[in-house]
Amino acid sequence: MDNHVNAHEEQEQAGFEQFGFKENLLRGIHEAGFKVPSPIQVEAIPLVLGGHDLIAQAQTGTGKTAAFGLPIIQNLKNDGSIEALIITPTRELAVQISDEIFKLGRNCRTKTVSVYGGQAIRRQVELLEKAPQVIIATPGRLLDHLRNDRLKNFNPTTIVLDESDEMLDMGFLDDIEEIFTYLPASRQTLLFSATMPAPIKNLAQKILHNPKMVKVTTNETTNSDISQRYYIINEYEREDAIVRLIDSEAPSKTIIFTRMKKEADDLSNRLIAKGYQAGALHGDMEQRERQAAVNAFKQGAIDILVATDVAARGLDISNVSHVFNYHIPLNPESYVHRIGRTGRAGKKGIAITLATPLEFKEIRRISETTKATIELYEIPTIAETLKQTDSKLIQNLLNHSITDDALRIYEQIRGEIDTTQLACKLLSMLMKKSSIMGPNKIGLSKEDLMQLKNRLSGDDRRDRNSRGGKGGSRGGSRNSGGYRRDSRDGNRSSEGNYSRRKRRD
Repeated sequence: MDNHVNAHEEQEQAGFEQFGFKENLLRGIHEAGFKVPSPIQVEAIPLVLGGHDLIAQAQTGTGKTAAFGLPIIQNLKNDGSIEALIITPTRELAVQISDEIFKLGRNCRTKTVSVYGGQAIRRQVELLEKAPQVIIATPGRLLDHLRNDRLKNFNPTTIVLDESDEMLDMGFLDDIEEIFTYLPASRQTLLFSATMPAPIKNLAQKILHNPKMVKVTTNETTNSDISQRYYIINEYEREDAIVRLIDSEAPSKTIIFTRMKKEADDLSNRLIAKGYQAGALHGDMEQRERQAAVNAFKQGAIDILVATDVAARGLDISNVSHVFNYHIPLNPESYVHRIGRTGRAGKKGIAITLATPLEFKEIRRISETTKATIELYEIPTIAETLKQTDSKLIQNLLNHSITDDALRIYEQIRGEIDTTQLACKLLSMLMKKSSIMGPNKIGLSKEDLMQLKNRLSGDDRRDRNSRGGKGGSRGGSRNSGGYRRDSRDGNRSSEGNYSRRKRRD
């Protein structure tokens, strides 16, 4: 085992030269900033270059686009036909993959076209007539082109299904099976998926021939640069908890993951109403709306993106400081995918999950499965939040550089006001832009949380010691409601009158 690990590490350190890529491709790799291959690239690239069909299980953010993209570029014959087809669930991911393959293959003169719904068919046909070598497409629009015989010189010898489990969740499986009726029988098929549910396994059996299997485990993809926390709250406190944590954490750029599209819209609208710069991203939005939301987030016009898993799949946005799970993800794989939006490019990130007392065991299951340390925190009170925001304001002031314009204005007014008054007026202007509202206390207290942990640990011990007993542990589980507050009114402190919350400029 140790020898295998050492050999694996040596392969990673050997660089991309180990794969025998042509000189122009290596130049594109280096220009793109790639230095050493990731684990999925080390394992998958030789198999793809060897002509094998492949099933690769890996999360977003592990480098899998290059794992299939680089061999595709290496093997292009430039014979004027469409040689490779990449099928992906969302428009955003199609554009992103197209951009990355074009960038890596720039020196090889690789031509790519992304094909997706919401874009004029005539414009797509014009692009397809310019002899692209690689097409990246969403299933619905691709099938429309195939049914209407719009793809000329279409003879792809390499087919990639990317994010296959997301295509299953979005209901594309029947479309995928029909698409394969239009494809050559002699082909190489590569299937990439974060998870392997039964329908994906069945699909793989139908469309792949003696595939090789590569799996980068969840444990390998856990990012040590991400600080992971969870907070135990009551169900009705989710929105108050998110608002309080945004105020106390003061994130520079945030993604909040929700389970449902309507939930993303509702939470985004409520945050906007409270004065935050927020936007929603989900599959029911028009393409132009989705692209506008992504661009606004990238460019800083909004700093909070409320998104569903499917819409955010494949998003590559830098400088995301915080990720919030409004609800616990449905499985550990989704958890790893979500928190992987932060802590990128060597930067630190924070992942925060909200859970109810009854969901405590799910947090523990995710922690055990991913081998990650997820720390239990208590949501700060108004006074604690004020202290944190004041401290950050002071730190920012002390670190802020003095500009020439500031000196110019100071020279104009220094004879009219003393330094103390000037400082206090400037602080008042700064603090007027933010405020903190909501109940003083949100979620369970530290004492409640410790009782909950101890009770659940006791339940586990009883479960192990008395399998098949007469329900001794059930009585304890019924008491979980005891950790709810007796009255919501008890949470509504009059201190809220002195609270502060963020406002848009």
